[in-house]
Amino acid sequence: MSRRLDALAARLLGAALGATLLAPAALAQQPAAKPPAAKPAAPAAQSQASANHIALAREVMFNSGIARSFDSIIPALAEQIKKNSVTRPELSKDLDEVIKGLQPEMELQKQRMINVAANIYARRLNEAELQDIVTFFRSPSGKRYVETQPQVLDELVGAMQDWTQEVSEYMMIRVRAEMGKRGHQLQ
Repeated sequence: MSRRLDALAARLLGAALGATLLAPAALAQQPAAKPPAAKPAAPAAQSQASANHIALAREVMFNSGIARSFDSIIPALAEQIKKNSVTRPELSKDLDEVIKGLQPEMELQKQRMINVAANIYARRLNEAELQDIVTFFRSPSGKRYVETQPQVLDELVGAMQDWTQEVSEYMMIRVRAEMGKRGHQLQ
């Protein structure tokens, strides 16, 4: 997986964590080809979610910025396809046209993922909790939270990468030292 897709995955994870972990803390204060099938939610969970419950979950998806984070995935995949076909430059024009023609299908795919995510939220949070979260995201503080989230997540991803490297090196030094005390030499 390329670094760009790794960063994208990290941003998505960060967005999910941000919306599900950080926001509640702030509250305390048709395609021609058959598309991939979505994994269905547990039947009991689906039947328990009312239309309002799902609507609130979708609103959380949009107001929190998580739905927006899906916007960059399809273009990133299209760019990856273009890069992979660089060995056949004569295909560029047709490839661009095909990718552009697929945009409506890809929008349907994105909407399918938004529905899956909304159902996940509806299974994990009750209507009252979702309403509280929607209220937060409608507030000036909630709007500001969403506005700053991409920059915060970019910084957080960078900080996590640096931290991971530092902790990895520190841990190896400590393990070597402790193993040395036990008479074992590690490389």
